[in-house]
Amino acid sequence: MAESQQFKQAKAQAEVPEQSHQEFLAKLTAESKAKQVSFMDEIARKLKRSRVIEKPDHPFRGAPDFWQSFDWPEQERIDHFTENFISAGGHVERLASMEDARRFIQEKAEQMSAKFIIRQNQRELGELDLEGAIPDALISVWNTGAEEHWRARAAEADFGVVIADYAAAYTGSITVLSSKDKGRSVSLLPTVLMAIIPVERLKTRLGEILVNFDQSGQGSLPAGIHFISGPSRSADIENDLTIGVHGPGVVYALLVG
Repeated sequence: MAESQQFKQAKAQAEVPEQSHQEFLAKLTAESKAKQVSFMDEIARKLKRSRVIEKPDHPFRGAPDFWQSFDWPEQERIDHFTENFISAGGHVERLASMEDARRFIQEKAEQMSAKFIIRQNQRELGELDLEGAIPDALISVWNTGAEEHWRARAAEADFGVVIADYAAAYTGSITVLSSKDKGRSVSLLPTVLMAIIPVERLKTRLGEILVNFDQSGQGSLPAGIHFISGPSRSADIENDLTIGVHGPGVVYALLVG
């Protein structure tokens, strides 16, 4: 039975010495690089300038000086943050004290019939005494007690309550860091997120926040750094926007102080 032409070619290639394979690959590489050079030369010719083959100098690093010194007064920070956060679909409440924040969370829990609430394990949140304010709800404190499935607990929660580590007025963003006492799931999984922002933590620019992580060094970075700008949103290829698919569909920023 005669061998097929395809089989003969495969057999011939299998019998080619390894050195010939290396030469063939080297030839293909050289041809590919030559095509790249020709392609870039043609672009330079059409632009009527010589092709840049040296790495350009970058004398400036980071944000320019005028941006580094840009800072809004406190009331402007509050106003701009409120405007930007609301434009992204979030809600903002201006509250005078943590007692007011407690009362606000209590009222919303009653309005929305919240039965499961999870909060970060922080002293300030413990002092709110949400257990006493909302006795009809089951309130879990992250990473305490015998509970093992904390992500599942957060996913079934009606409310997640956190204290923001920072917030940026210019972008309308809340920054929440995660650690063993501050699970990222508390802000990412519940249906409604209540983020308490002490006014003194509200900065003008995002750079004022990021510089803290740069200065702390890689070894001291938190387990997670999360920037929250309104509720979770997602759009398909036809640009149909859906709220709350990958996280809280309702987000309250409570500016306190």
